[in-house]
Amino acid sequence: MNNMGLKVDTGSVFESGHSGGFTRMHNDWMDEYPSIMWEFCLSAQYQHGMAVSTQIHPQQAVDLALRVADEMDVNIGHEVGYTIPLETCCSTDTVLRFCTDALLLREMMSDPMLEHYGAIVIDQAHERTVSTDILLGLLQDILVHRPDLRVVILTVSSMTDRLLVHYGSNVPVVSLEALCPAEVVYSNCSSKDYFYSALRLVLEIHRTKEEGDVVLFLASAQEVVCARAILQREGTRLGAGLGELVPVVWCPGQGRAPSLLGEGMGSRGTVTTRGRRVFLSTSQGEDMFWAVDSVNFVIDAGVEKRYVYNPRIRANSEELRSISRCQADIRKQLTGPTGKCFCLYPEERVLPIETSPQILETNLTSTILFLKRMKIAGLGHCDFITRPDPEGLMQSLEELDYLAALDDDGNLSEIGIIISELPLDAQMAKALLASCEFDCVNEVVTIAALLSAPSCFLEPPVGRAQEVQQCHRKFRHPDGDHFTLINIYNAFKYSQRETYFSVEKWCQDYHLNHRALQTADAIRSELTDILKRIELPISETSFGTKTNTLNIKRALLAGFFMQIARDVDGSGNYFMLTNRHMAQVHPTSSYGAKAHQLGLPEWVLFHEYSLSENNCIRIVSEISPAVFIQTAPQYFYYNLPPSESKDLLQHILDRDGSGRKDKKQTLTINSKADKDCSTVAQSYDRCVLQ
Repeated sequence: MNNMGLKVDTGSVFESGHSGGFTRMHNDWMDEYPSIMWEFCLSAQYQHGMAVSTQIHPQQAVDLALRVADEMDVNIGHEVGYTIPLETCCSTDTVLRFCTDALLLREMMSDPMLEHYGAIVIDQAHERTVSTDILLGLLQDILVHRPDLRVVILTVSSMTDRLLVHYGSNVPVVSLEALCPAEVVYSNCSSKDYFYSALRLVLEIHRTKEEGDVVLFLASAQEVVCARAILQREGTRLGAGLGELVPVVWCPGQGRAPSLLGEGMGSRGTVTTRGRRVFLSTSQGEDMFWAVDSVNFVIDAGVEKRYVYNPRIRANSEELRSISRCQADIRKQLTGPTGKCFCLYPEERVLPIETSPQILETNLTSTILFLKRMKIAGLGHCDFITRPDPEGLMQSLEELDYLAALDDDGNLSEIGIIISELPLDAQMAKALLASCEFDCVNEVVTIAALLSAPSCFLEPPVGRAQEVQQCHRKFRHPDGDHFTLINIYNAFKYSQRETYFSVEKWCQDYHLNHRALQTADAIRSELTDILKRIELPISETSFGTKTNTLNIKRALLAGFFMQIARDVDGSGNYFMLTNRHMAQVHPTSSYGAKAHQLGLPEWVLFHEYSLSENNCIRIVSEISPAVFIQTAPQYFYYNLPPSESKDLLQHILDRDGSGRKDKKQTLTINSKADKDCSTVAQSYDRCVLQ
C-alpha cells in the first residue's frame, strides 16, 4: 500500500471500489491513506507542500479530521486540521488538512496552481458536485505544469472509465473488492406510498426488538422533518419494554448538522445510550454513515427530490426522481454483511447507472464568475468531465453582463473582480457593493448574511401554525421581508446582551432557528471583514429612517432588478416582468397568508422564485416603479421583455417627465417585432464566449 500511486510518474491515481461496497471500504481506506500522505510529505521534506483531502460536506471534513488525528495520536489543529466555511482549525504545523471541495476551489483564486500542496485527495468524486467537477477539470491542467503534484481520486467503479478517458489510460487504478452484501428485501410499494410505508416499517422493526440502529433515506429534507414529528409521536405510544425510539435528523445540506461521532456514540460509532436511533436522511447523507457501526437496518425509499435550474425562466423546479444504481448499491452496504436493507421499490425497476452531475442542473453564474476570475477567458480551457448546458452558460454570461461584471471583451470588469471576492451569489454581491454607494452597508450585509444562512424560521409544530405566525408577526416590517430579516437579526443581537434569559430560550420562544442565526452572524462578520480588506466604506447604521429604507431598496434593486413582479389584479397574482410567469407570494412572507386583508403592494422585488405545485416567490419587499427605472435604466430600456406591466412603467415614466428628453427617438414599451434590434444584438454580442 506504500506505493498507492503517490509516487507514480503520472501524478494521479484512482482509488475505486465496487459501488456496493464503497462506503464500508471507505471506512478502512480512511485508516490507510492519511498515513500514506503523511509519509509522502515527510519523505519529500515538505518541498511540495502539505496534503489536503476534500469532502463535499463540512461536517464530514470535521469528523474525518477528528478521527484521523485520533488514529495517528496527534493533536487536532496541529499536525492534522480542517477548514470549513466560517471555521478553521489549522496551524503552521499542519501537514494534513481536510476541507470542502468548494473551499479548495476558492483557494485557487489566490493560488491557481495549488502550490501550497504536494498531495491532493478528491474524495466522493461520484457525487458529481459542481465544485468537484471543476476541480477535476482544472487539476488536469495543473498536473501538466506541476509534475511533482500527486493527486488521488476516490470514487466508485462505475465512474472509473469516465475518469480514465479524462486523465488518460496510463493513470494507475487501485480497485477494492466489495464486501459480502447485506440481505436485501425488495417491495412492490407504490412510488406514491413510500413515505408512510417507510414509517410503518420503522415501527415494525422496533417491535421485533432486534438490535441495531436504523437509517431511513427519504426524498427531501421536508419529509425528514415530517417523519421525525410522526416518529416522536408514535414512539411515545409504544410499550416501555421496547425501549426508546429516538429519531435523529441528518440532512447535511441544511446547515451544520450534529456529528455522528458526538453524543451517544463511541469512538467508532458504537451505541453508548439505551434505545434505538432512527437516522433520517436524504441522498446527501449517503456517505455520512461510514463511522456508524451500530446501523443494522437500512430503509431505502428509492427516490429523491432534486432542484433543477431552468435558465429560460431563471427558476428552480423540484423534481421527484429515482435514485441511481450507484446510490442504491451504496445504501445496501451501510449495514455490513449482517444487516438488512429494505428497498421500497421492485427489484426489476431500472435505475440510472450514475448520479446526474449537478453542473447540468444548477445556475452557473457563480461558476462562470469563478472561471473568469481564474482568467480562463475561453471556457473550453477548463476540460469539464461533463460539458455544461450551452443555454445555461449563455444565461449566466448574460446575467453577469447585466450586472456590469464583464467588460466589452467579456473579461471581468472592476466591478466583476470585487463581486468575485465576496462569497455570495452575483446578484447579492452586486447589491452589497451598491450599498456602499447608498450608505446602507450595515443593513444590506445583514440581509445578505441571513439569506446565505439556512432559514431562521423553524417549521411550526403540528397544529401550532397560527401560534408560530403570531410570534413571527412581531418582527414583521411594513416594507417587506428583507426588512423583517433585519428586525429579527437586531432582536437576536439584543437578546445576546440580556443577562436574565438565554439566547437559546429566546429563539425557542419565538420559533426561530438559533443555529441558523449564529451562522448568519458569523457570515456577517466574514463579509464585513472582506469589505474592510478591500477598503470599501462601511456606513453607520441608521435603520428605521425613511432615507435609509429608500437606500436599502435602491441597493437591492441594483442587484435584483431582474426579479421584479407586479400584482396584476390586486389579489396576489404577481406577474414577473423578466420571465413573464405568474406566481403567488409564499405563505410565510409578510405579504402571504392573510396579508391581503391589509392590502398587497402592487410592485415588489423578490429574492427567489421556485416552480412547485403553487408557484411561489419568496423574500418579497415593496418597491417604487419609478425607483426601479432610475436604478436600472439600461435593463429597462433595452433588455426587459415587452408586457403590459412594462407599458405601465413607460406610462409612469412619461407622466413623471423623467424620460430622457435628449433621446432622438423615445423607446416605446409596447415594442413591435419590427423595432430596431441593433441594441439588443449589441447586448448579446457581449455575452458570446470569449
